[in-house]
Amino acid sequence: MSKGLGKDIARKLGLPQPVVLRRHQRGQPLMTGPVLVQGAGSGADELAAALLSWQLDVRRHAVPREKLGAIILVLDQLARPEDLAKPVLTAAASLRDLAPNARVITVSRSAGDTVDPAAAAARQGVDGLLRSLAKELRAGATGNGILLAGGARTTSPSTLGALGFFLSGRSAFVDGQFLTVGSAGGQLPADAEKPLAGKVAVVTGAARGIGAAIARTLYRDGATLVVVDIPAAGDHLAAVANEVHGTALQLDISSPDAGQRIIDHAVERHGRLDIVIHNAGITRDKLLANMDEDRWNSVIAVNIAAQLRINEALLASERFRSSPRIVSVASTSGIAGNRGQTNYAASKAGVMGMVRATAPLIGTHGGSVNAVAPGFIETEMTAKIPFATREVARRLNSLQQGGHPGDVAEAVAFLASDAAGGISGEVLRVCGQNLVGA
Repeated sequence: MSKGLGKDIARKLGLPQPVVLRRHQRGQPLMTGPVLVQGAGSGADELAAALLSWQLDVRRHAVPREKLGAIILVLDQLARPEDLAKPVLTAAASLRDLAPNARVITVSRSAGDTVDPAAAAARQGVDGLLRSLAKELRAGATGNGILLAGGARTTSPSTLGALGFFLSGRSAFVDGQFLTVGSAGGQLPADAEKPLAGKVAVVTGAARGIGAAIARTLYRDGATLVVVDIPAAGDHLAAVANEVHGTALQLDISSPDAGQRIIDHAVERHGRLDIVIHNAGITRDKLLANMDEDRWNSVIAVNIAAQLRINEALLASERFRSSPRIVSVASTSGIAGNRGQTNYAASKAGVMGMVRATAPLIGTHGGSVNAVAPGFIETEMTAKIPFATREVARRLNSLQQGGHPGDVAEAVAFLASDAAGGISGEVLRVCGQNLVGA
């Protein structure tokens, strides 16, 4: 977000000033203000009852001019496109009553789970509806969707886990996105403030930036940390390890034995390994016409080939069997492309392909694998972008600001938790609904 001199210049140029987003703080309530659950059928009724057990102020019918913290639109019984009109237009009447930083969440069924053209059209229609609505919301409000796949219900553990994430301040910079939830897996934590208690997690590229933020967030959520980075970053890595009371492993992840060394370190120092976060990555930007072999190969080696080799070691190890979780950091560059980043975009798109194909493999062990794709995040790297370019880039999303490293970390921590056990093979964008790409 712009501040100081940059903020003054942006104001003089007439650039919109973004609102302060509601981000997670320890001890804060999940949601302030009433939660309106709209929709007919048992799915909506059951979900409303579940939310009441969370001590939320749940409404089944709108009260005129009452400020709402959230609208949850349950559309799990759509059979044809005409079925959208009544529930959607009923919800539309309450949109002007949303409080700042409110949430709008759809709960519907996956279009891929039906062969009926009319039902598929109605279900896919929710995609266009939600993404468009998210672009209309203001004052820090966001819109996201949950897709029920297979036999998943509105009250399945991972459905409720995803709903809790989207309602909370942890999803502040997630907007216009969907998560598909399966019927298998998922368990809500006994302690909502420590959902990773008892877990041992490895974070690569943890010496600074997003990697360090991920380590801090996992530690806050109760995990024991192993932080990994190259020897050249040893001092910074040691500082992060001390901060999170974990252990440091200096390692080039592109080395052939990296996976086994990570497993051995975690087991020898902490007795187990439950979570691996693939965050390490590099850029070597050039227009493709000017790209040399070294720039291309180095990015592929670190950003995707290393992850593939480490995952092979993890999946082959008997030490990675207790509901294992893998989360990879991808990029919106791998979705929409970015000028001068053909090598980087290829590697990050490759991460997404790897995640989808690995899901059934890790699923045999009761595990999950997902990716988080950040958009414009305020880091040391983006701070070096020329002022005008940076200010424009910050505003190329529905929230009209850059995200924080902690926003990426919150998404990673959720996907690493057992509450997300029924979510696998997914790519969750943390980009404020960037206006470029899907």
